[in-house]
Amino acid sequence: MILRTLIRNTNLLISTLLILSLFSFVLAFLFPGDPLENLSGLTNLSEQEYERVFLAYGFDQSYVTQFWIYLNKLFEGDWGLSFASGIPLWQELSLALPASIELSIYSLFVSLMIGIPLGFWAGFKYHKPADYSLLAISVVSYSLPIFWLALILILIFSLSLGWLPLSGRVSLLFDIPEVSGFMFVDIFNSEIDNKNAAYISALKHLIMPTLSLTIITAAIIFRLTRRSFIDVMSSQYIKTAYTRGLSHTQVILRHGVRNTLLPILPLFAMQSAVLLTNAMIVEFVYSWPGVGNWLIQAISQRDYPAIRAGMLAVSSLVIVVTIMTDVSAKLINPALVGENHAEN
Repeated sequence: MILRTLIRNTNLLISTLLILSLFSFVLAFLFPGDPLENLSGLTNLSEQEYERVFLAYGFDQSYVTQFWIYLNKLFEGDWGLSFASGIPLWQELSLALPASIELSIYSLFVSLMIGIPLGFWAGFKYHKPADYSLLAISVVSYSLPIFWLALILILIFSLSLGWLPLSGRVSLLFDIPEVSGFMFVDIFNSEIDNKNAAYISALKHLIMPTLSLTIITAAIIFRLTRRSFIDVMSSQYIKTAYTRGLSHTQVILRHGVRNTLLPILPLFAMQSAVLLTNAMIVEFVYSWPGVGNWLIQAISQRDYPAIRAGMLAVSSLVIVVTIMTDVSAKLINPALVGENHAEN
């Protein structure tokens, strides 16, 4: 049954990515201008150069053949050129994507460290003042518009108190070569003087964007954990554990914690899309050089090849993370496979 689940999810991943690629291909014909220019990013071509590119993309053949050529170019890393910069889009994405992944990973880690313990605590104090207080705070946090929250943090910690930098990933005083795209890794591998100061600068630049994402994501994780813990503690096998003479602490540690976390693992996968969407907004507010900031600039500049490539990259990342998390949850908790099989 596990093998069947892996095959099913692999087919789902391939078919979804294929549909996304098809939609990305169609966008070139829906955008204003020449579809060939929207696909290749090449402009102001001479008649001979245009004819060469025309044949290279199969525009003298059927749409099916054109799409097949487009897929081959995607796998080869030929995603076209940016209208704005003239740089290959795959190169620009490879520089912007690590910054987005870095911000999302740090935010998710902090959110888990906050949301899960508080969710257990609220469930443990169910229908008590502590539970009501934490639940009220989570509702307010979840309801805050992410762009408004980011601007409020800038107003307080940057403009009013002057504690944290306004934008960017590190101070302009440090020239950090971008090798991996992950700031702390690049600082470690660099040969600059005073790396400690660079680490501190990068950490200060990271705090407000991470906090903006954490406040909302932690509220979601808190509510999922709290609800799951309450359901587990009211189940029949927990009552049976008490009748066997186990103490309250033993019941929670042996049965409550594990059985609370397992059902909510697939729900974390569904939050990856929300986290990445919020991260794109936060990147624009804090001028964080990630995919979100890059994509919004592409939209404002009407850089159609970049919009097409950015849509494909972000959508593919969300799909891959969602399916991988779902598969991991089913491998950890095989009961989920049985439940899905029964539903189907």
